Amino acid sequence: MSGFLPLAATRVAASVAFIATSSVAVAETVDTAELPSIVVTAQHLNEGRAFIQTQTGASTYVIDEAAIAAAPGGDNQLLNQVIMQAPEVAQDSFGQFHVRGEHNGLQYRLNGIILPEGISVFGQSLDPRLISSLTLVTGALPAEYGLRTAGIIDLKTKSGVIDPGGALSLYGGSHGEAAPSINYGGTRGSINYFVSGDFMRSDLGIESPDGRSNPIHDHTTQYHGFGYFEDILDESNRLSLVLSTSTGKFQIPNQTGLQPGLLNADGSPLRVNGRTKYPSENLDEKQREINHFAIVSWQHSQGPFDVQSSLTARYSSLTFTADPLGDLLYNGNAQNAYKQNVAYALQSDGAYRLNDTHTLRAGVFLQSDHSKSVTTSQVIQLDNNGTQINDIPLGIVDDGGKTEWIASTYLQDEWKIVPAVTINYGLRYDRFTAFTSAHQLSPRVNLVWQALPDTVVHGGYARYLSPPPFELVGNETVSKFAGTTAGPAVTLADTPQAEQANYYDIGVQQTIFHGFTVALDSYYKQSHQLIDEGQFGAPIILTPFNYLNGKQYGVELTANYRREAFFAYLNLAGQSAKGKTFDSAQFNFPQASLDYVSTHYIHLDHEQEFTASGGASYVWGDTRFSGDFLLGSGLRASAVQPDGSVIPNGGHLPYYTQINLGVSHVFHIDNAGTLTARFDVINASDKVYEIRNGTGVGVGAPQFGPRRGFFVGVSKSL
Repeated sequence: MSGFLPLAATRVAASVAFIATSSVAVAETVDTAELPSIVVTAQHLNEGRAFIQTQTGASTYVIDEAAIAAAPGGDNQLLNQVIMQAPEVAQDSFGQFHVRGEHNGLQYRLNGIILPEGISVFGQSLDPRLISSLTLVTGALPAEYGLRTAGIIDLKTKSGVIDPGGALSLYGGSHGEAAPSINYGGTRGSINYFVSGDFMRSDLGIESPDGRSNPIHDHTTQYHGFGYFEDILDESNRLSLVLSTSTGKFQIPNQTGLQPGLLNADGSPLRVNGRTKYPSENLDEKQREINHFAIVSWQHSQGPFDVQSSLTARYSSLTFTADPLGDLLYNGNAQNAYKQNVAYALQSDGAYRLNDTHTLRAGVFLQSDHSKSVTTSQVIQLDNNGTQINDIPLGIVDDGGKTEWIASTYLQDEWKIVPAVTINYGLRYDRFTAFTSAHQLSPRVNLVWQALPDTVVHGGYARYLSPPPFELVGNETVSKFAGTTAGPAVTLADTPQAEQANYYDIGVQQTIFHGFTVALDSYYKQSHQLIDEGQFGAPIILTPFNYLNGKQYGVELTANYRREAFFAYLNLAGQSAKGKTFDSAQFNFPQASLDYVSTHYIHLDHEQEFTASGGASYVWGDTRFSGDFLLGSGLRASAVQPDGSVIPNGGHLPYYTQINLGVSHVFHIDNAGTLTARFDVINASDKVYEIRNGTGVGVGAPQFGPRRGFFVGVSKSL
């Protein structure tokens, strides 16, 4: 089944080793004899690059360039908003999302190349304007996928040789948003290029903490630049270069009407420099995030052999600036924090068609990254009774750094046992050393059965090893804060460990009739040292920790229907995600929570028991009408019992539905291309709903979904 869908997305139960991207699908429908040789060669190399990767037996969901353009907001959306329309993707605060009950665990790839992880929380370094298709791969993954296994998000870049041209756009509206952008692709001889750049400013940079449409102190400015360049050396070889830069500045939004509530042991309010009061409206916290990366790749595709080798470098940093007085009065700690991560990676993957029934795939991945953490905390000293000694802040410096090494290799065989049955089996070996170390040999097996002409059944088993996110692991020296307002009640601080898991997945895809397809997929995961993340304290930096044991399972139902100019899709999912016993970074939790979780499985804070998404699009002449929605049963929150005790993540927030609408029209200008105008309404019903209420494990503050917003845009083809 082709991933090229001009109006929406599709679920694919991968029954073959190759699923076409948009560019390849064009090649299937165009007479190559009528195309320039450079275009034919580029398409051939794209097919070879795609063949190196296999999704055989995994659950694969494809969203192409046309599907993005058809949705409300089009390619002006953030990348996370596009991905949230895939099945079992739950919305969270700070622009985060969760796939199949995992907190993070996502691996981003660009043209099959793994991108080293960055530190950013709010900002996104990749945007939909640069991609021709997005593939989300979940389930029991083949051996070539590892380290981050909740979902593989593989982006294919646009190509100036296959789809030349570009657009100059301006988009904006509610919340003071303005977002000009430009992109263009073309060729010069054997050189093919695509470049894009955009700027965005908004007064809704982070989710509102109190449900206001325009929160206090929530301004953001963001810059993004991207370039893809390739030199097609000959019909079998190409050299490519990717450059990307992203910078985001964010104000941390404030709640209104609050005053500090910290008390000394004697019941008196905490006093700093003679002050005990500080209106929450006056808080001034800021965060800056920077991400740069570069990739150099060489691809060779000739006969039965395809190989791609790449060198990647990434720089990522995060700077949090505290409110020196307000943070100390509200949190007992005003901490300025700077984290930096520099990573280098080598990746090489290849595929060899041994014969008509066997295709071998193998690869290696090596990565080294160095992380640096610089923090300066202002605290108040306490006596042995817990009462402040004076009201003069004391500075505590806690710096550190560490280098991580990762080495991975895999070998797998895709074996077509009979025409209707394909099995993909292999082994993967991963090893890492950082704050902790681990290694594992992981077997994988996946099977796809074409049971009937319109019925495909798939299933698989995978053993996983996932290191804790190195760039986020804290090296805070807990003992330095003893006897101060930042001293934790619990001092145990075990280092986060690697997660080991067994994963099972089975599903079926059925074509009901031409244009109407449904799929059902189920999974079960059993984990040791399950990795989760939380936001503890004022700096908006996520901190990883482990549950000693974890179990997650769920079921997904997807459907899509296309008939001429109309397309509709629907995703429904139910899940359970639980963990038991906090086994690292224990100082972040109160003793009562440690005791409860040591004897009880609790829901993970990012579990959403029921999730749904869907949309429709209709083209009438040069006008497109579209709409989509998100529905969730609510993320977890603490549950207070009648006796006053608290069950961590024992409750959940109310159900919510967000509906978005859009209309666009294309004006054809004689000898001057096209002009596209669009109008979008986000959260058309103005539903006020909480994503977080400030309670639950690792939840630092409340956040609300976006209020109703009106946006207009105009785009001129180049």
